[in-house]
Amino acid sequence: MLDVRRLRLLVELSQRGTLSAVAEALSYSPSSVSQQLGLLEREAGVPLLVQVGRRVQLTPQAELLVGHARAVLDRLEEAEADVARSLTDVGGTVRIAVFQSAAHAMVPQALTLLRSEHPNLRVEVTEREPDAGLFEVAARDFDLVIAEQYPGHTRAHREDLDRVSLAADGIRLALPPHPTRLMARGDPDPRAMLAAATGMPWVLEPRGTASRDWAEQLCRDAGFEPDVRFESADLMAHIRLIRTGNAVGLLPDLVWAGEAPSVALLDLPGHPQREIFTSTRLAAAARPAVVACRDALARAAAATATPAGDGLP
Repeated sequence: MLDVRRLRLLVELSQRGTLSAVAEALSYSPSSVSQQLGLLEREAGVPLLVQVGRRVQLTPQAELLVGHARAVLDRLEEAEADVARSLTDVGGTVRIAVFQSAAHAMVPQALTLLRSEHPNLRVEVTEREPDAGLFEVAARDFDLVIAEQYPGHTRAHREDLDRVSLAADGIRLALPPHPTRLMARGDPDPRAMLAAATGMPWVLEPRGTASRDWAEQLCRDAGFEPDVRFESADLMAHIRLIRTGNAVGLLPDLVWAGEAPSVALLDLPGHPQREIFTSTRLAAAARPAVVACRDALARAAAATATPAGDGLP
């Protein structure tokens, strides 16, 4: 009989690529992981790993076993969900991965709702970039992820994860409260207003992020390359740089969490929106605790007012 715990280690290795990464994720030592996989090889009666340089690689037989192991782990998760649904109270622990502006805008209100309605439910929230969060939900590090998708940027489809839309989040050009240079133009056309930011210092998220790629393409479509002098994943830092007149940038409405914006906001050409969505493993989607968290997040998202484009003061 194959040991389920060792099968999970094999699945983890297929996802994470190295024994050290598996060990770190599961709080084991690499030697312990290697020993357990060696026992799994004896149980299976076939070689599962081959040494390739300093790394190990799964054999074709191991790949077959990984497919069955994933199905076994999913069935066990579905069994846990069935047992939980038989109870009258929603409890247990839900681990949520969330990116910054969603954590700022929606999560606190959702947690307040959950604490009131499901006091026995423990919710753990960790900030993660969407790509990392999606991977870690698939790897069972988290139960739910709040992620984003920018216009024209389609994330790879994962067959093991579902996807539920949470909100459409408008994105606007953010300027200092009194942007005299643009006021002088007096041109209400969004494309002209964006192009007027040519040569001004910009703050954007780091290179390689979906938001940075989208922002740069938006500027190029308007006929200029943004002069990026500040890079930060912290949108609160973006707001402060813009508010003090040191930069311009692109801010999603969600960052205000329903409060009055402290910078001037201008509509962009085409009124772009990013999609905010949640994902969980298909096997976990019916788990009452996950359903409760999604419901609370949806209500929190609906209650977060979208700021109107302020125009120029």
